[in-house]
Amino acid sequence: MNNAPSFASAELPDDYKRSIVAMKKALRAQIGDVPALFAEVSAFIATEIAAIKAQQAQTGSAWPELDFATLANGQVTEAQRALIKRRGCLVIRNHFPRQQVLGWDKSLLDYLDHNQFDAVYRGPADNFFGNLEASRPEIFPIYWSQAQMQLRQHERMGCAQAFLNRLWTIESHGRQWFDPDTNALYPDRVRRRPPGTTSKGLGPHTDSGALERWLHPAYLKVFEKIYCNDFKSYDPWDAAHRTEVDEYAYPGTKCSAFRTFQGWTALCDMTADQGVLHTLPIPKAMAYLLLRPLLDDVPEDELCGVVPGKVLPILEKWHPLLVQGMTPIPDVQAGDSVWWHCDVVHSVAPVENQQGWGNVMYVPAAPMCPKNLRYARDVLRAFEQGASPDDFPREDYEKHWRDRFMTSQLNTLGRKGLGLE
Repeated sequence: MNNAPSFASAELPDDYKRSIVAMKKALRAQIGDVPALFAEVSAFIATEIAAIKAQQAQTGSAWPELDFATLANGQVTEAQRALIKRRGCLVIRNHFPRQQVLGWDKSLLDYLDHNQFDAVYRGPADNFFGNLEASRPEIFPIYWSQAQMQLRQHERMGCAQAFLNRLWTIESHGRQWFDPDTNALYPDRVRRRPPGTTSKGLGPHTDSGALERWLHPAYLKVFEKIYCNDFKSYDPWDAAHRTEVDEYAYPGTKCSAFRTFQGWTALCDMTADQGVLHTLPIPKAMAYLLLRPLLDDVPEDELCGVVPGKVLPILEKWHPLLVQGMTPIPDVQAGDSVWWHCDVVHSVAPVENQQGWGNVMYVPAAPMCPKNLRYARDVLRAFEQGASPDDFPREDYEKHWRDRFMTSQLNTLGRKGLGLE
């Protein structure tokens, strides 16, 4: 697949349904026996789910955990590293001191209150998750508070991000795909969910491209082993070509950065039964999602629920095996951080009458590469203006807010992360 096939498109095709029909024809011909390959992938996933359930029964959680000190001191064992790569997710315990994080949580609330956010809030401005069952979590569209920026440019955050980036194979095809030790300061929002909340959560999905996963030329190279009927050789940790994927541009929703991991830092204590993050801890499960639409029971111009401009949904109707493997994070304390590989299926569980707060700050690992540097420069402009970043709806609440984090407060990590050094 060295030359891009005729159906491939780096831009959103005018008639994307026609592209889907052409894609299915070409990939079926290339794979050969699609049902046999799908059966092989399904058997692998079923075995992994059984191992996940067994570990959950034994220890209470299938999630790998590391203490930040172990990571910072370079004491992570090969066995620990292998388990993180197998599961594609990780809880970092004591990533930040508890009192520091509780202080950040309070300062966030003060920032919202001082600037009378409740009086000016206009409600959710995007519908990115509109194709999933359930409502939106309680997401606040603010980006430039002291707390958020201090967390993003903190040396403990940079240390963890570098560790996570280095789980990937960074060099191949005679190229280094990204710099693991410098991270773009990808700005995202915060969730503040008060006690007593009843929320429908967010259905299982993956981010960073839906339609693109079948049609984008770079993604076709990323998933080439799968499409050549060599699932055993497919490595979800190989960075080759991933930094060349540009998501199709839709109004108000896009991810312009390559993230090795998505993540958030807990601003309060949360127990695993209170509407928390679930993942399917199997990075190779992407193969199931990619092959499922090629089976004969799916309409020729459809991709099992994929709609342009929305996340890639995992649905009981099309992906029952994957739904069975959804696994909650363990209980977390303020200062722990939670991470999952960019391909990993994830959801937010529903909750009734939530006990305690459910506050998190979203900070991913987005290693510097030409793609992420381009976006970092856009982020810098938004930061200087107090505007919403380009990947998010233009809400611009903070342009004239007091106590906003300013350029003079950037440290070396912050300056590098915004492309200033």
